[in-house]
Amino acid sequence: MSADPLPPPSPSPAPGRTTVRTAAVIPAAGRGVRLGPGAPKALRALGGTPMLIHAVRAMADSRAVSLVVVVAPPDGAAEVKSLLESHALPDRTDFLVVPGGESRQESVKLGLDALPPGYDIVLVHDAARPLVPVDTVDAVIEAVRDGAPAVVPALPLADTIKQVAPAGPDEPEPVVATPDRSLLRAVQTPQGFDRAALVRAHETVKDDVTDDASMVEQLGLTVVTVPGHEEAFKVTRPLDLVLAEAVLARRRLNDGF
Repeated sequence: MSADPLPPPSPSPAPGRTTVRTAAVIPAAGRGVRLGPGAPKALRALGGTPMLIHAVRAMADSRAVSLVVVVAPPDGAAEVKSLLESHALPDRTDFLVVPGGESRQESVKLGLDALPPGYDIVLVHDAARPLVPVDTVDAVIEAVRDGAPAVVPALPLADTIKQVAPAGPDEPEPVVATPDRSLLRAVQTPQGFDRAALVRAHETVKDDVTDDASMVEQLGLTVVTVPGHEEAFKVTRPLDLVLAEAVLARRRLNDGF
């Protein structure tokens, strides 16, 4: 494994399409306090392997991804680099570890800053979504290749959603509206971007946001969705970790994962 990016690929592109290189940025600098005490969330074990390694492999499983940038805790870059080197990862993909910042937004920006020239598509993926299928990753990349400046995998909502008004401590919250859930989507990662659009968003938008796509929205650019996957859920609470273990066990039993 090398910390330097691979040289540009040489195969001839398909007729009418130039070769477009894709990199993935995985912010993994958070502490994950809702999972309880212990190691940072990205380093928690899932099936005996840190979640971060599962997330890195999920990106590298796509043949379109030739570079994965992991944004580590500010004081943990050496540990994360050693972790990557100790696990079998695809030879065709290069890996780079950089220290992160105080917020997710700052960490993604630092990951973007570390990207070498020549990568036109950038994926941003949560380290806490370790089980996203490669088909979802490829669908996001393909939509950006087809011209979308930003793409998010998304799922329809199963639950009815209520909008509430603020209430005092220990007081019931009054419901003020019931949005039409047919027009709402639960958004996952990886989110895919035209690199120039994402860089401009991080240089322009200074408000705190919950995802990178919302930053691109603030530029007035269109964000589109592709179908998400139920196994691309975010491991946030202890029950999520139990579910992730069950999904991984089923994959290993049925697919030899």
